[in-house]
Amino acid sequence: MSAESSTITVRLVRSFEHRNFRPVVYHGVNLDQTVKQFITFVQKDVSSRTGLPPPFKNYKYDTMKIIHQAHKSKTGELVVSLEDDDKLILKEDSTLKAAGIANETELAFFCEEDYRNYKANPVSAW
Repeated sequence: MSAESSTITVRLVRSFEHRNFRPVVYHGVNLDQTVKQFITFVQKDVSSRTGLPPPFKNYKYDTMKIIHQAHKSKTGELVVSLEDDDKLILKEDSTLKAAGIANETELAFFCEEDYRNYKANPVSAW
């Protein structure tokens, strides 16, 4: 597998408080595309993907953040780490490769407003 064609897991985060998320695996991802292009691709794919419940298909995802990279340590947070936003939240104008994405990276895809609200008051509902 070449460095430009990688396997990426995207964790669709529907609710931080309820820890409601679903992982979706993408094979053959071109790391030279921009983050904005990848977000657009995932939004279109999720809305038409079979096997996902409607609440996940119709949600307003707009932000991606690195959760885990292969051969590096994982966070203890169950949904997504609340630390290092400046380094781990992907900037739309950079390429995936420039943003630090490599083969077998796991990303969280969520609504930024929900994330900011949860970060201000990180309480689980169950």
